[in-house]
Amino acid sequence: MMDPTTDNAGRTGDPGDARASLEALRAEIAKAVVGQDPAVTGLVVALLCRGHVLLEGVPGVAKTLLVRALASALELDTKRVQFTPDLMPSDITGSLVYDTRTAQFSFQPGPVFTNLLLADEINRTPPKTQSSLLEAMEERQVTVDGTPRPLPEPFLVAATQNPVEYEGTYPLPEAQLDRFLLKLTIPLPSRQDEIDVLTRHAQGFNPRDLVAAGVRPVAGPADLEAARAAVAKTTVSPEITAYVVDICRATRESPSLTLGVSPRGATALLATSRAWAWLTGRDYVIPDDVKALALPTLRHRVQLRPEAEMEGVTADSVINAILAHVPVPR
Repeated sequence: MMDPTTDNAGRTGDPGDARASLEALRAEIAKAVVGQDPAVTGLVVALLCRGHVLLEGVPGVAKTLLVRALASALELDTKRVQFTPDLMPSDITGSLVYDTRTAQFSFQPGPVFTNLLLADEINRTPPKTQSSLLEAMEERQVTVDGTPRPLPEPFLVAATQNPVEYEGTYPLPEAQLDRFLLKLTIPLPSRQDEIDVLTRHAQGFNPRDLVAAGVRPVAGPADLEAARAAVAKTTVSPEITAYVVDICRATRESPSLTLGVSPRGATALLATSRAWAWLTGRDYVIPDDVKALALPTLRHRVQLRPEAEMEGVTADSVINAILAHVPVPR
């Protein structure tokens, strides 16, 4: 019988080995994706915190490829759903199907029953279908015909979306945005990164064949469990807790915002700061950890006033101003 702390590749669940394995993800994903290290780090942080990620960027910046490369390097089961205007909730969660042989209804699981669900272009489907993920993301279960059905562990939704000003998009409601631990923006590549991308394609790189690109599994479920246990032991001082609360409360008082960060958002910022501290090799959180994760953790949890938006104010600029204003604990 296999040791429960050892995965299929023979790796043990040692925290030191787990950190090394998760750091190796960057090198593996870089074989397929050029210049998106912050997004890779964000996805790893979400896995450590049992959270979900929203990736936003214009079409063609490798959002889907990034998630596929992550799944290939993690030895996790993954499924992809292309969100379209005619997609139904049952196309995601599954449904009861009548079996003529047994004259009974049986449950046919949908693609949500996986470890890593790639919800591609999630804002191209109407709110009714978007909301079908709410229970799965929060409760880690799906209820069909009154029966709750648990999802596999680990479970992560990595959703991609185009900027809301693009034609054919449906903005995600605040309740669903708040279910995402992080919102990561995927920028257009720099000139050198774009040259590297074209060079790879000229040399025969096929984004649909990650095995040929050399992406191999370097971490698995045992590594994740060991890492999560280590993150849970990361020390948070009362001063850091108060610092997180002060940042979130300041968003509720900002004249540029109609909606500030909720207590759930404050809890999320504390969790992501602990994960980032552990990833950088420390067993305690410092203010710089909070600052490093404030933007991706909070930017989608605030809502700008229309007049501020017309003046060119962004959620990121408001949060940066708050970070500069709130006193930093010694």
